[in-house]
Amino acid sequence: MPRATRPPRLPRRVPRTAGALRTYVLVVLLGACGIAILELVREQTGTPGFFVGLGLALLPVAPLVAAFRWVGRAAPHPWAQLSFCFGWGACAAALIAILANSFATQWIAAATADPSDADQLGSVAIAPVVEESAKAAALLLVFLFRRRQFTGPSDGFVMAGFTATGFAFTENILYLGNAFVQDVENGTGVLNSVTAATFFVRGVMSPFAHPLFTVATGLGFGAAALAVRRTRRIGLPLLGLASAMGLHALWNSSSDLGESGFYVVYGCVMVPVFGLLAWLAVWIRRRRLRAVAGELAVYAAAGWLNPAEVPALVSMPARSLARALARSTGGRPAGRAVALYEADAAALALLRHRARSGGPGREPDFARRERELLRRLWLRRATAGPALSRAAVLEDLLPPWFDPLRPPGPPGGPGGPALGLVPDRVPGPRRSGPVPSAMSAGPP
Repeated sequence: MPRATRPPRLPRRVPRTAGALRTYVLVVLLGACGIAILELVREQTGTPGFFVGLGLALLPVAPLVAAFRWVGRAAPHPWAQLSFCFGWGACAAALIAILANSFATQWIAAATADPSDADQLGSVAIAPVVEESAKAAALLLVFLFRRRQFTGPSDGFVMAGFTATGFAFTENILYLGNAFVQDVENGTGVLNSVTAATFFVRGVMSPFAHPLFTVATGLGFGAAALAVRRTRRIGLPLLGLASAMGLHALWNSSSDLGESGFYVVYGCVMVPVFGLLAWLAVWIRRRRLRAVAGELAVYAAAGWLNPAEVPALVSMPARSLARALARSTGGRPAGRAVALYEADAAALALLRHRARSGGPGREPDFARRERELLRRLWLRRATAGPALSRAAVLEDLLPPWFDPLRPPGPPGGPGGPALGLVPDRVPGPRRSGPVPSAMSAGPP
């Protein structure tokens, strides 16, 4: 009798002390910055103004987070990474910006003896450089220390959006809190208040302003992640950062261009650029899903996936339905297993896509990472496979010619290898030609 199949063995992981230490330091740093920035804002707005600003500033956060999360759903990012980006923008970047902007404005005012010119110059020339550089620091940290999770423009788009959303959240608390204090001092009514006008401009008309600026930086880092030449890996993020600073400076100068300056810049620059980025977000998402579908078909042909799983893995409604089906039968652990299976499958497909298009220079450890992801899929396949296949059926994603009862053929044949067989080896990418697929060699 043939022996039972076993998952491929991998070397045991060595505890990453340096990585754990970096994580601990970052958490402590963000916590300290958060306490400092909250106290600083509360001192400027007062306690009532702080809580009013906090409540109003929270309103645009959920739609922005949902929008950027939607862009990255094809290959979802870990919540810890997204939380770091949001926390950096809300705490560290906001604290750096407030301190640096205040220092620069006071220095310019002392040098020119004209506070109004100092405020104008600081808003147009100093604030964009300081704020965009502070936000870009989060992307740089991920790019340097979590390079595996920075795989293309989609990742830069999402992480930049979360960072800028956090920054805008803290900045809105300050602006809205100060507006509320001014209304209380003047005894202004709610409808005619500065608070309502400030919220309308910052929370309704332009909640996307800061994310729009910083996404340019994120796209630069995303393009650099795909670049092979060192000059491009350095130059593309700098080009994106310069674009973010330019857009930010133009936006801040709109109030100095006359009574209609704001509306001209808003209508002629901000809205078209926002529309362009919205189209780009949809295009990036569709392109990623097509790449995932094409690469997963190769692994399905090799027997790692049931062919019925592939259409479910490239459909967001089907993924959600599969998680719900697993939770209904196996509880929350089963739903979590399906979610991890979906994320690993997308990561595997994008890993192979990058290796096939860029060669070993882009993915030098392709074989090791592919083997690790395949092993994780194999371990969760018994739970996730049936849920995804059933979701594909319920969502009517299978083509008319699909026959679930067709017997499997030999490895590489029309029917593919028998389900449950574990390939003995996973070849790595080659410089020229397609990356060899993970073909099953039959049971041990």
